[in-house]
This record gives sequence, C-alpha cells and structure tokens, in this order.
Amino acid sequence: MGVEFLEVSAERVVGRMPVEGNTQPYGLLHGGASVALAETLGSVGAAVHAGPERIAVGIEINATHHRSATSGHVTGVATRLHGGRTLASYEIEILDEQGRRVCTSRLTCMLRDR
Repeated sequence: MGVEFLEVSAERVVGRMPVEGNTQPYGLLHGGASVALAETLGSVGAAVHAGPERIAVGIEINATHHRSATSGHVTGVATRLHGGRTLASYEIEILDEQGRRVCTSRLTCMLRDR
C-alpha cells in the first residue's frame, strides 16, 4: 500500500499513501484503501498508547467517504479521542494534496495484555 509514517505518538499519528496502486477499476482511490490507511494509523497510535507489554486490537471502525482522489498522495491524521486502560479511540482525517477531506474515520481498539 506504500504507507509512509511522518509522525508517531500516542496522541497523533500522521502518514501518507500514494493513490496510484490503491485504486478501484475507475481510477479512484479505493474506499477500502482509505479505511486500511485509517486503521493502520489509529492502530499504531493505540499500540504506542498501550505500551510495550500490551497489544492493541481493532474492535470497531467506520468511515465516511466525502470525495474522490485520483492522483498524488493522501495524508491521514489520526488524533486520539480517548486513551484509557482498556480502550483507545482515534478520529482519522484523510486529506488530498489540496487539503480537502477525502474520508473521515473513527477507530476503537481494545488494549490487552500480551
């Protein structure tokens, strides 16, 4: 998928992904690729929040696709909404190169002992 991480912390994870190679047959960014990017960024944030002795397991994700992207890269910004002992939730915005919102997603991860 070509995901590149630009910033990683428990509070915020930023990454980008090329549109090329992640399209559906009409040449548009595949909605599933947007969701995969969102879950990747949110899961990394949840894993950092959980710490090295725990794991983060996705239990719920949703996404709203606002507009299409046909070229360049999209950038995802995962912002922690809640960071507890057993759950971590993130809102993920995916933006095109013009800063327009392509997708909004929300991910909740369960935090478990290894």
